Amino acid sequence: MCASLKKEKEQEAAAEASGSGSKKVAPGLIRMQKDVSELKNERGTEVSFPDKDDIMNFKIIISPYDGHYKGGRFVFDCKVPKSYPHDPPKILCETQVYHPNLDMEGHVCLNILREDWKPVLTINSIIMGLQFLMLEPNADDPLNKGAAKQMIDDPRSFASLVDRTMRGGNVNIEYKNYTFEKFR
Repeated sequence: MCASLKKEKEQEAAAEASGSGSKKVAPGLIRMQKDVSELKNERGTEVSFPDKDDIMNFKIIISPYDGHYKGGRFVFDCKVPKSYPHDPPKILCETQVYHPNLDMEGHVCLNILREDWKPVLTINSIIMGLQFLMLEPNADDPLNKGAAKQMIDDPRSFASLVDRTMRGGNVNIEYKNYTFEKFR
């Protein structure tokens, strides 16, 4: 058992032994309750809570209404740590897609989820960031360098490949001395 989990269990046991009878609510849960109550229903976005009793784990669905990914439906898994808002949620894209800012394992390159995270940011901020990423991919800060290079060097070919992958096709081509990983 990791040290932090063990320490947390010991603290819970001590609280129960002291007879207080009430469990301490994690600050991250309190903040999430506030964030969930303020969720906005923006065009092209949806938030789904598979387990209605667990607001710390949910899905963000982005359906771009413009750009290369128009007509797609991209599901992002969101896991919020107990240390939220001091630490950002962990986001993974469950939908495989050829995108400069998403890798084949679903990792997301979005600055507000890493170096630019600040506790004042909310779940709405993350949703807007993901939506913008799907509307306007950022080739200047790529996670998938091959997709970024192709997007810059040959936009038509990039658009064609995005379209093909959105229809379930594979990426298994060589492009100007760069070999792409097999997509599926």
